Amino acid sequence: MSLIIGIIVGLLMLMLLVTAHEFGHFIMARRNGVDVVEFGICFPPRAIAWRKVNGKWRKLSKREWDNPPGQGLILSLNWLPIGGFCQMSGESDASTKQGGFGRATLWQKTKILFGGVAVNWLLAFVLFTVLALAGMPHFLSNQYEVKSDTVVDIITPVTVKEIIKDSPADKAGLEVDDIIESVRIINCNNSDCTDTSDDRANIVTTDDLLSFDKKYAGKEIYISYRRDSGVNVTKVKLNAADADYILGASMVNDVAYRSTWSAPIVGVGTTLQVTGETFRSVGELLYNLVSGAVEQFNPNATVREDGAAAIKKAGDAVSGPVGIVGVLFPAFVKSGLRNLIFLVALISTSLACMNVLPIPALDGGRWLLIVIYRLRRKKLTKEIEEKIVNRAFVVLLVLSFVITILDVMRLVR
Repeated sequence: MSLIIGIIVGLLMLMLLVTAHEFGHFIMARRNGVDVVEFGICFPPRAIAWRKVNGKWRKLSKREWDNPPGQGLILSLNWLPIGGFCQMSGESDASTKQGGFGRATLWQKTKILFGGVAVNWLLAFVLFTVLALAGMPHFLSNQYEVKSDTVVDIITPVTVKEIIKDSPADKAGLEVDDIIESVRIINCNNSDCTDTSDDRANIVTTDDLLSFDKKYAGKEIYISYRRDSGVNVTKVKLNAADADYILGASMVNDVAYRSTWSAPIVGVGTTLQVTGETFRSVGELLYNLVSGAVEQFNPNATVREDGAAAIKKAGDAVSGPVGIVGVLFPAFVKSGLRNLIFLVALISTSLACMNVLPIPALDGGRWLLIVIYRLRRKKLTKEIEEKIVNRAFVVLLVLSFVITILDVMRLVR
């Protein structure tokens, strides 16, 4: 049941985010003198439509759809719940139609094309600000915060989720569901000594434990943990820093960072931080794909294996609509409203970042195409623009199909 609810919520959230993006185009088009022919929620086929007739909005009958009465904007609700659209008059750069996109100046076109991106970033800022007030999930080791105005709420303490067999954690007797409370270094030269060190740390987040383990890799430490109703202490000999793992246990926990007066600052900082992480991830993804593909032509078998691993890593890092709706949203819905709002803010930021990319079928790519032809002092004809955009769109469709297949494979595992 939770999976079905998650999918429904996911479809609704994606539809609202894409519609908000298109609404940004709509607002900027109207403010800059470009006529909008139709603004639609979801994608066709059309379910219902309205238009002003004799100065009043009224529902159009199906017989009127092809040649609607009245004039001006058509508002429509469509059947495919995967987004929305804003159809402008004279959408090609070369159009000379009065009130069309083609007649707008370069600056006006810039505002219109990036209006959707601006709305997605603005929405992310608002949601992150609300979360800063209510409790921001901890998701990065260097997460943005104003330390003088931050209170950390422990929702779920640091808990052992998985232990690697024969690891330091396993040998020390740690078990799944143990709650880690504190760690301290054993400062002595023989095995019979007691703890005399002041170097200790209370464990609030998994980052606290990770930082301590890295600092004292290869040494013995005490770990204080809670199991059932009792508190226990165990001695652990950590692996060296260059080992596959230092402690050999994966941990989970949930904390929230609350702010008051600094919430808007945290909202801006978090939006910028997530934007930077998104672009970094995209760069890493492209690097893994390109380098992995190139290495497949190397005669060295080891290099080819490394290339295949890089391609697999890139594939595992990508999630499309099926993955978001079928995996991410059900998981976040189950974990509560706070984490669901956080996911929506992340996706809104990702939509903004993706549409900035210089891909002709996206806002950033279309703007770049217009600018290039301006700099070359050549006319970007409708035929050339459509050819470039359509080819880029086909590439995006192929990538979307591949990503969807990967998402489905992950779902059925």
